[in-house]
Amino acid sequence: MGARRTARERALQALYQLEMTPGSAHDALESAWAATEEAHKEPEAVKFARELVDGVMGNRAEIDRLIEQHSHNWRLDRMSRIDRNVLRLGVFELKYRPDIPKKVSLNEAVELGKNFGTEESSAFVNGLLDRVAAALGKQ
Repeated sequence: MGARRTARERALQALYQLEMTPGSAHDALESAWAATEEAHKEPEAVKFARELVDGVMGNRAEIDRLIEQHSHNWRLDRMSRIDRNVLRLGVFELKYRPDIPKKVSLNEAVELGKNFGTEESSAFVNGLLDRVAAALGKQ
């Protein structure tokens, strides 16, 4: 698995933990890394995971507004915690990380939904992120 995919997984775990038990992003990320069996943490993965978590937390109000604006018939608080945080990661990348192509952000979010969510998560995440990307003018 690549460093960025690993980073996204740890970032998702940290964001989930922060919803369950408020605390510091740093502690949540450390807990996510500690919960894995990885003997060696790639510095690039650690750095990217921190950027993702800090970015989502620092822009959460705007990210949540975009998710709610483009989710049809779903309020943010009714979404599963996994889906909600996968969407937050995806929207953060789409809006605040122009260095990451739209296709990569969508594909990675769909994979996170498949690996951590329900059977419906990947389709839900894909559809909603595609609407957000279109609204942001992402090609």
